[in-house]
Amino acid sequence: AAFGRRPFNFLRAPNGPPHPVRSAAMPIPEPDVEVPEGDVKKGAKLFKAKCAQCHTCEKGGNAKQGPPLYGVMGRTSGTYDGFAYSESNKNAAIVWSDKHMFEYLVNPKKYMPGTKMVFAGVKKAGERADLCTYMLAQA
Repeated sequence: AAFGRRPFNFLRAPNGPPHPVRSAAMPIPEPDVEVPEGDVKKGAKLFKAKCAQCHTCEKGGNAKQGPPLYGVMGRTSGTYDGFAYSESNKNAAIVWSDKHMFEYLVNPKKYMPGTKMVFAGVKKAGERADLCTYMLAQA
């Protein structure tokens, strides 16, 4: 390699510093995980305790601090009309599934760096499975 040559994974904007190619929208691939079977009733209780402060999950529910989650499974991240999502949420291009949600809920800021969601996460796999089952049932 010639002295001073930039690595291939950087682009130089005219009169500007090099930028990583990954700055464009990069979809987060669906995780290869097995989501345990959850319980809808337990999920409803967990949703009320951990999620309802910022989200609704009933049909016709309004946006709060977070977007409504009714019908979230199968919806592309960052696309609910009328909610001001972070660029990272829009660019993640996740089609929400139980697998994505199961992993996202462990630590949202780690799963989707730059998200505006202020939530520590749900560490227990059983609780995450219950929440996913509940959200799958809300459609």
